[in-house]
Amino acid sequence: MSLKFITPEQAAEFIHHDDNVGFSGFTPAGSPKVVAGAIAAKAEAEHAAGREFKIGVFTGASTGDTLDGVLARANAVKIRTPYQSNKDLRNCINDGSAPYFDAHLSQLAQETRYGFFGKINVAVIEAADVTDNGEIVLTTGVGNIPTFARLADHIIIELNTKHPKFIKGLHDIYECDDPPFRREIPIYKPSDRIGSPVLKVDPAKIVGIVENNMNDQVAGFTAPDEVTQTIGDRVAHFLVGEMKAGRVPASFLPIQSGVGNIANALLGALGKNPDIPAFEMYTEVIQDAVIGLMKEGNVKFASGCSLTITPEVLGSIYDDWAFFKDKLVLRPQEISNSPEVARRLGLITINTALEADIFGNINSTHVLGTKMMNGIGGSGDFTRNAYLSIFTCPSVAKGGKISAIVPMVSHLDHSEHSVKILVTEQGVADLRGKSPIQRAQCIIENCVHPDYKQLMWDYLKLSKTTHTPHTLASAFKMHLEFAESGDMHNTRW
Repeated sequence: MSLKFITPEQAAEFIHHDDNVGFSGFTPAGSPKVVAGAIAAKAEAEHAAGREFKIGVFTGASTGDTLDGVLARANAVKIRTPYQSNKDLRNCINDGSAPYFDAHLSQLAQETRYGFFGKINVAVIEAADVTDNGEIVLTTGVGNIPTFARLADHIIIELNTKHPKFIKGLHDIYECDDPPFRREIPIYKPSDRIGSPVLKVDPAKIVGIVENNMNDQVAGFTAPDEVTQTIGDRVAHFLVGEMKAGRVPASFLPIQSGVGNIANALLGALGKNPDIPAFEMYTEVIQDAVIGLMKEGNVKFASGCSLTITPEVLGSIYDDWAFFKDKLVLRPQEISNSPEVARRLGLITINTALEADIFGNINSTHVLGTKMMNGIGGSGDFTRNAYLSIFTCPSVAKGGKISAIVPMVSHLDHSEHSVKILVTEQGVADLRGKSPIQRAQCIIENCVHPDYKQLMWDYLKLSKTTHTPHTLASAFKMHLEFAESGDMHNTRW
């Protein structure tokens, strides 16, 4: 059959009020760029005519403003999952106008197949190439699109000419069977390939191709400051110590790292440390620092779900494709984030906390326990199944008015049972094999900012000796004090 080219507005006509739409990509990488804008314009026109128009927005993770932002501003979101990072969408989530359910990234594809969220009506896929027989070369992100595309009634292709056709082979597309027929995922080292280099769909479902020529909306990271650099150096030094102690093999283990400025600084610190050998990565987001480490010979291979890198760095990859093509692979997120594979490979996982408490519990998602920041992402997939799970954060925020270490986290994403190591710029707390009181003593001594250290020691003394010495009447006083006065320093027990 011959595929036809259509406009974004024509594509939007295939999407109706109350539809569930699955979009490709993972972060802004590989996310569609122009169809969502046409959907938003349609929503605004429908609203102006007095008619309802909202859709379910299912993605891999966050997207760019050209997807999450335009739909949020058009009041066109009936439900959003599994992760987001757009300011306007975040505001809509927190004022209740855009319902959102936060989900572990590895689980959304299978739970969509199970029918937990209703039908996926339309899939919108960014592609570098597409053939008449339905073979699609994806771009810089995969996400959940293999499942969305298979389940959808209609498929819309955004053919993005920023991405050359010669990247065919970058992807490894594999979809798990559902119980009771599921077998093991046969990945035994990060470079193993188990699927297809292309996404194969029924060509009869492709209703049209929309052209675009837009870069992924990936902003550059700020240069490491003293705090983020210190955190990175502390993690690298700790891992060197683990190697010398024989608890991490001399050949090292694959790394999973979250995304952001701390993660970028941390990866740079690992690469610069002469005692850490060249290593592999099995992660979800491959960012700029990884590409730099590859060029320097410090990263041998990276498996992920997306190339979340700046346009300049992406251009350098395409210009030197012969060097990179056998060092990178992009997978669907139920594979890149698979708990099964994470445990088998023995990953060292490094993720970022919004806040931690003195017993080792982590809040990754909620400001003061109520306002959604971004979402849990893949941190739970990796943390619970890591060989060694590490969480990092600066010890204070808002110019020191917030302590990132508190008596009790205001929202729990990762419990003390999963968190092995906590690192701030103040130091490293090794929580392995410690009782709750011992963990509290270790975290206060090593990770809490000096301005808050005595406050934490005083809190610990409030309780009579119990297994976990909380004083429930005071556990959230620091949060309440910040809400009232804007400064946790003013807390009084």
